[in-house]
Amino acid sequence: MARWQSPGEKVIEVPKPPRWPMFLLLLALIGVSAAGLWILRSRMRPRRPPTNLSTAVGVRSEITPSGDSLDVIVSWRLTEPATGPPADSVRIEVGLGNAIEPRIDLRPNTRTADTLRIPGPAAGQTASGYSCVAALHGTRLSRETCTPWQYVRPTALAPTAPVVVDTAPRAPARKQARTPAAASVVRIVIQPEGQQVDPDLGGRCAAWQQRNPNRQVWIEVNQEAVPECMGPNGRPTVAQFCAFALLADGRRVKTVTATNNPYCDRLYQEWIRQRTT
Repeated sequence: MARWQSPGEKVIEVPKPPRWPMFLLLLALIGVSAAGLWILRSRMRPRRPPTNLSTAVGVRSEITPSGDSLDVIVSWRLTEPATGPPADSVRIEVGLGNAIEPRIDLRPNTRTADTLRIPGPAAGQTASGYSCVAALHGTRLSRETCTPWQYVRPTALAPTAPVVVDTAPRAPARKQARTPAAASVVRIVIQPEGQQVDPDLGGRCAAWQQRNPNRQVWIEVNQEAVPECMGPNGRPTVAQFCAFALLADGRRVKTVTATNNPYCDRLYQEWIRQRTT
């Protein structure tokens, strides 16, 4: 307590203001700063995905052409969370390995398949893409499960002097001698026009073919191959295509590479029954 004495008067004691409000204010400021730093640190720290969420498993893609586009049919199933309610909905994403924006869709948790349309590849190109599925629990997204896929569209140009095999009955030798050896080729046709193949992850199929140069990779052509040549979508990692030719005189013939092949013979019979375009 301070003392003050005026001239000719008695001593007056002036009390000092208490210091505890200043200490309380300082403690409050320190507490607010500490809380702000803790919140900022918790937000900057990478969050671990919750363990009590459903997860998509068995994600597969089936590709079908639709004009110049591809319909990607994505299928999956959801696991049941160990604790907590099931997922509210499912997020599906299909994209290509280039600058095209991915297609994203949301479906109820009761759905196990969805179809998304994306641009298809041009002739002679391969579309390499992926399909991802994740479960949504309110605003929380579970870990995505993704599967790669590919779709091949082959092409072929008519050579200057094509070598073709005409499957029509042979004419007598005298008449055959007056027939030209081969008419000019108007168009080369590849069958099938496109084919879904799986990526050869780890080069397993290529290694198998190197170890077995004389063995046939196919169990059922374009449907099932040896286990080393089957991919994550249950599709072969290789594809078989057959080349046919449309001649100027209207005949439809097989090229040499498509002969003596039962698979190409079946596609050829289907092709010659189609109307010429």
